[in-house]
Amino acid sequence: MSGEQRTPAGGDRARGPRQGSGGERRDAQGRQRGAARAQGRIQRSAQAPSQRARAADPARAVAFDVLRAVDASDSYANLVLPPLLRERGIHGRDAGFATELTYGTLRLRGRYDAVVEQAAGRPVTAIDRPVLDLLRLGAHQLLGMRVPAHAAVSQTVGLARDRAGAGASQFVNAVLRAVAREDLDAWLGLIGDAADPAGDDAVARLAAVHSHPAWVVRAMREALVGDAREADDVAALLVADNEAPRVALVARPGVVEVDDLLAQSGPDARRGVVSPYAVLLGGGDPAAVEAVRTGRAGVQDEGSQLVALALTAAPLDGPDERWLDLCAGPGGKAALLAAVAAGRGARLVANEVQPHRARLVQQSLRAVPAAAVEEVRTGDGRVVGELEPASYDRVMVDAPCTGLGALRRRPESRWRRTPADLMGLAAQQRELLVSALHAVRPGGVVAYVTCSPHLAETRLVVTDALRAAAKAGVTAEQVDARAVVRQVAAGPLDLAGDRLDVQLWPHVHGTDAMHLSLLRRR
Repeated sequence: MSGEQRTPAGGDRARGPRQGSGGERRDAQGRQRGAARAQGRIQRSAQAPSQRARAADPARAVAFDVLRAVDASDSYANLVLPPLLRERGIHGRDAGFATELTYGTLRLRGRYDAVVEQAAGRPVTAIDRPVLDLLRLGAHQLLGMRVPAHAAVSQTVGLARDRAGAGASQFVNAVLRAVAREDLDAWLGLIGDAADPAGDDAVARLAAVHSHPAWVVRAMREALVGDAREADDVAALLVADNEAPRVALVARPGVVEVDDLLAQSGPDARRGVVSPYAVLLGGGDPAAVEAVRTGRAGVQDEGSQLVALALTAAPLDGPDERWLDLCAGPGGKAALLAAVAAGRGARLVANEVQPHRARLVQQSLRAVPAAAVEEVRTGDGRVVGELEPASYDRVMVDAPCTGLGALRRRPESRWRRTPADLMGLAAQQRELLVSALHAVRPGGVVAYVTCSPHLAETRLVVTDALRAAAKAGVTAEQVDARAVVRQVAAGPLDLAGDRLDVQLWPHVHGTDAMHLSLLRRR
């Protein structure tokens, strides 16, 4: 796009961030009238007071409350929204609307903040946080959903009046009416030009338009290149991050058949395309599926299923009787591993450092044959190798990570993580992998897994851990994870380059961006 400031269609001037008295004469609640209204960009509603929405719409109110919990309490939307919908008796289409409004707003927060800054003529840091969340919700209805403009504005103004007061509702009304005067394409051009006025900063433009922090855009681009893909593929990856994924279920083998799970999952469900045990829901609450309620099936991304299955299929030398999930919480991979182990006469030890997550593991394992689960225990995985050297045939290290590979499912993570997080996480990942290499016996296999494609959490961790283990007298080699993954996958996989590790991608495979390295101890 041109580096020149664009003029929106139907307007007499470009909407750039305004300076001076117009941006300084309105407080964060919008209780003062500024020059922006006098210039005609922000206008009062033409509706009479009696015609304006006075009560908060329940679905929009739920979305607002989730956004406030995410912002004020560092909560996760996927943990807050479902119980709130049940508590308030919101079901069916209203629940679907609230879900899309919540997750869509969180995913596209960066885009909408850029739009709000131009429409309001002030930085979003100068707007009270609750009011800003209201504006984000309104912007998503106007630019990201099929909500008529009059309904999006009036309902959000009603919610603002109910939750933030009359003065704030006037400000929300004025800004959203300004947003509504342009369509999405026009706004994308405007915010892209504002982020990249000289036309020479592709990362800044991508970050604004596709609603990712700039450091994440750079990291994703580097990871794509490291996986022998084109740097320009980053745009498609960012688009995929902003799309709501279908809920994937896993039929735990030997506990429930895939066909039975498919039959329980509704007429719009279909088989997965990556994992042989996956069923993709067409909508609805997965808890309504009987096999999920009883633990015979679980909610698990296809990529997560595939990397766990790869560990069970990796070739090893010697016995195949005792497996370890070193970082087992919340238990999805542990349940799949245990189900496979049950069919082979093997046993799984599930280790988790957090007691509450260990309880989640126990819950996930409730339908797996008891003989396949040796123990669910609480402990620091970094010392297991020292306490139990050469004790396991297969070890899963599903390491704590930034979660940059699951931004479709946990959109708030992109706004919480910073580059500074990488140093501490990478050190922990190395320690866990070194511990696993000590805990596995010679001839046994370790799977190192992260839900992040960031090179500092994947390839570099593996290289450093192999070097550190070798210094301690434990040597290991990489196994061809690609060959193993192709063996267990439901169909052909597009794996670029000729490396030994595997990197999955949302825009290529339709999964979370899972990384897998397989290591065999010599």
